[in-house]
Parts: sequence; structure tokens; C-alpha cells
Amino acid sequence: MQSLNSLKQGFETLLEVITATIVAALTILIVCGTVFRYAGSPLVWYDEIASVGLVWMTYFGSALAALKGAHIGFPGIVNALPPNLRVLATVFSEICVFLFFGLMAYAGMEVLIILEGMTLVTLPGVSVQLTQAIIPLGAVLFMLAEALRLPEVMRDARGDGFVDHEVREALAELEADPEDSPGRKHPHDASRLGEVS
Repeated sequence: MQSLNSLKQGFETLLEVITATIVAALTILIVCGTVFRYAGSPLVWYDEIASVGLVWMTYFGSALAALKGAHIGFPGIVNALPPNLRVLATVFSEICVFLFFGLMAYAGMEVLIILEGMTLVTLPGVSVQLTQAIIPLGAVLFMLAEALRLPEVMRDARGDGFVDHEVREALAELEADPEDSPGRKHPHDASRLGEVS
């Protein structure tokens, strides 16, 4: 279980670094594109590359959100079910996710075959296959993220139910350093208050 957690943490770090790098590159690209356009020398390729970068960022960010359990769900409905039905609903949900993204990966590969030989309009040296490779890659990354999170999901389904990922992260921070939590009284404060009153 420890190796799974370290694998999950490593995958999360990798996705965060890639996503942040794409965001930084897009920011620089858009600022440069705006400056060059304002100066009267627009970069002809900037719009096309920015669009491709946005798509890549979306797929990597989506896999990162899946790994953290941050996609929109209905935990309240699932939590209201009895434990055996909660497990059944969770298994059904995970099967649907894997089927959808498996189909997306397959369809993405088919699209790449169709796009063979095509290049970007503004950058003829860049293959459209390369830019669209994120479709099957993103689907595989999403399935990997779901697979790494699956033991935790099943444990929650069998246990007391699902807790929102933001609440879980906040609770983990509180447990890690209770001294820094807002509104938290230090044990010595109670004794001091007792002395004063």
C-alpha cells in the first residue's frame, strides 16, 4: 500500500509539473503574441499553438483532478445509500468511467491514423498527429489516475462514505500542524483562563 501511495504521489507531482509548465508557456506565448500584434508584427502561428496548448493543459489538468477526486460527483446521493448499495453504485460508476475513457483512447488512436501526413496550417513542420496525440494520451492518463485512486474510493464506499477532496485536504493539514489551525486553542490557554477566572 505504501508503494501505491508513493506511486500516486509521484504521478501527482508529474502531472502538476507538466500542467504548470504548460500554463506558464501559454502565459508567455499569449503575452508575446499580444505585444507583437500591438507592435504591428503579429505572430501568424500564435493562435494555433495557443489553442493546442490549451487543449493539452485541459487533458493533463483533467487527469490531475481525477487523481485528487476533484471532478464533479454526487457524494451526497451515494452516501445516502446503504453500504452494500454504495459499493455497487461505486463499482458501476468506475466501470462507466473506464469504459468511456477506454473508448476515447481507442477513438483517439483511430483519429491519429486519419490525420497521418497532415500538418498545422501556420507551422507546416508540426504534425497534426503530434498535436492531437493528447486525445488518447489524456484518456490513458485519466484511467491511470482513476486506477491509482481506486483503492481509496472502494475503501470510502465500504466505510462511512465519501468526503469532499477539499475537506479531506483541510483535515490533513489540521492533523499535520494543529498549532497553526485558526481558532484552535492551545492547551495552555485553558489553564491560563482557569487561573484568571
